[in-house]
Amino acid sequence: MNEQAKHDLMANNITIQQTHTREFLSHQLDIEAESDEGNRYWIGVVSASHVEKGVEGGFAQLCHGKVASLRRMNAGDWLIYYSPRTSMQGGKVLQAFTAIGRIIDDQVYTHHVSDSFVPNRRNVQYYPCQQVKIADLLDQLILTRGQARWGYHFRYGHLQIQREDFLKIAVAMLGAEVETCYPTKFDQRARSYLCGTRS
Repeated sequence: MNEQAKHDLMANNITIQQTHTREFLSHQLDIEAESDEGNRYWIGVVSASHVEKGVEGGFAQLCHGKVASLRRMNAGDWLIYYSPRTSMQGGKVLQAFTAIGRIIDDQVYTHHVSDSFVPNRRNVQYYPCQQVKIADLLDQLILTRGQARWGYHFRYGHLQIQREDFLKIAVAMLGAEVETCYPTKFDQRARSYLCGTRS
């Protein structure tokens, strides 16, 4: 097998995996829509270094610790972090989606960082993922497609996105790991779907 054939085979395998992942995730969201009041999908704009702290601690902190953005989200909502830079002060340009998780409960609480900084936080279950450059998705997302000044959407630090955009970003970030994002109660229905026996 020559190098071109190997490249084509690898590209085909990646396409198949992404299609499988997208179908699985889409089906799981359909199940949720049937059983829940309807989850929503959000992007939080946070530097990568702060995202890392949030993932390690299992919390979300947005807009410099203000409470309003956190209260807009409900338990079960999905949150994707977009990081313009590696760090807030003098960091390198990153422009990538850096973490993905779900809001665990409806609790908004404060955390004492210092006498002058007591931010608000929410509990989040994060999932293993890879960073995805937004440049790779600009032409695919409803949010950014055909827009030269796409960064304007992220200026407020927190925004709701459409399900279609969430699926595209989540599939790119999670890959095969998407099947770890759902509780046991969905497993049997998911297996039936993937085996072609969906009712």
